[in-house]
Amino acid sequence: MASHNRRWNFVTFSCCIIVLLVPLVAPRTQQPSAASIVLEEYNTFRAENPEWTFNHLAVDRSNGNVFLGAVNRIYKLSPELDVQVSHQTGPEEDNRNCYPPRIVQPCSEPLTLTNNVNKMLLMDYRENRLLACGSLYQGICKLLRLDDLFKLGEPFHKKEHYLSGVNESGSVFGVIVSYGDASPDKLFVATAVDGRPEYFPTISSRKLTRNSEEDGMFAYVFHDEFVASMIKIPSDTFTVVPDFDIYYIYGFSSGNFVYFLTLQPEMGGGPTTGSSAAGREQVYTSKLVRLCKDDTAFNSYVEVPVGCVKDGVEYRLLQAAYLSKAGSILARSLGVGPDDDILYAVFSKGQKRRPKESSQESALCVFTLKEINERIKDRLQSCYKGEGTLDLAWLKVKDISCSSAAKCTKPNKRLTYKQPLKCRRMTRSVKLPIMQQLVRMPCADSERESRKCKGRIKGEEKTLKVGEIDGMLSLSPPLAHHARGADHREMPFALGWAE
Repeated sequence: MASHNRRWNFVTFSCCIIVLLVPLVAPRTQQPSAASIVLEEYNTFRAENPEWTFNHLAVDRSNGNVFLGAVNRIYKLSPELDVQVSHQTGPEEDNRNCYPPRIVQPCSEPLTLTNNVNKMLLMDYRENRLLACGSLYQGICKLLRLDDLFKLGEPFHKKEHYLSGVNESGSVFGVIVSYGDASPDKLFVATAVDGRPEYFPTISSRKLTRNSEEDGMFAYVFHDEFVASMIKIPSDTFTVVPDFDIYYIYGFSSGNFVYFLTLQPEMGGGPTTGSSAAGREQVYTSKLVRLCKDDTAFNSYVEVPVGCVKDGVEYRLLQAAYLSKAGSILARSLGVGPDDDILYAVFSKGQKRRPKESSQESALCVFTLKEINERIKDRLQSCYKGEGTLDLAWLKVKDISCSSAAKCTKPNKRLTYKQPLKCRRMTRSVKLPIMQQLVRMPCADSERESRKCKGRIKGEEKTLKVGEIDGMLSLSPPLAHHARGADHREMPFALGWAE
């Protein structure tokens, strides 16, 4: 394998590109061959019912316990994957057309025994509880005690308690924002709406009350007659693209902001753009969404297109993402600090959300959050100067002068603005193209090696190590279990599955 540390200029970015070709050529003489590495068996856990597929995973950072969100079950496992306790969540009689759900009022729709698909699994460390949201009853959530999965609360009697009516496991993403003082935590929820924007906002911020049974649990952080802590997709959008939706792939908080990575249908081509028009399949684009943590009216909403380009080939279909610190070696390559946030994202070729054949070429791309924020800042500054219009197509904000919608206080101070904004130019990245289908990416953190990502490529398990000496990206057989400690923290997670 050959690795080269180069400098490229992509738009406003100065970054290095590291290329990995598969299959690999013979390894360097000083490196052990694949045959010389003794593989250890991994502990495994399987659900008692093969149809109870796993949807989400969370690892307790204090003790390594593993929580699994599955179909009809929530599991708590030891770090060795031994079952400690399980909590049943389904099946129950339901019908997704019952709104409010039948547990609130009688429903005339026929009821059938329905599986409960886990759609969101979050650790609320402050209150020692697990937030588990499912597909039953319009997406209600349970709050479970971390110690034994005892149900602390299950709010269901108000519309704010219904987070999503979509049955797909990957349709919802949540981010808990903790302030570490007397202020209550917030839950940012992003969800596909499946054509029902009147019931579900696509992004909202909710209250996380300390009392799990409190009536105000999941209430909007702010709500009055005209403004609320949410964004809804306007009904007019569905006249342009009948099956329009925003699919949320990943979310995180950093600094003063909350971020979501999304797949969105491209708009601007008129009614023929939709998949139901003229038999055309909808094309998608990947975008990063940013919001201020303390923006109760959601006026700080900004979209940035993201993707990778190599030799004229665009990788724009986001599959999965993960946020991590740069680490000392990768930080030097990227010109950032070792504690700066780095966003890893996997893209595939094409712009079809569910292609008939999985793409055989993927790209593992690296973004520095610092430069993403610089791009957004530049857009806000140009908007303040009156350059361009606000063209967030799906919100139908068209031909609104930036000068009338944005203002700032003093140079280098916080910008305030009265409308959501869109950045036109695609944010590009350090690109690590993988010339075969990348299926799964669990990762572990290391202070020296930044990221170790284990993947399964064409059925052969490998380990991707990003950020080694000289910026090398290597692909090797799985490593033995890493010793836990301050210098190497195991962080298993699923970066994504190819369709």
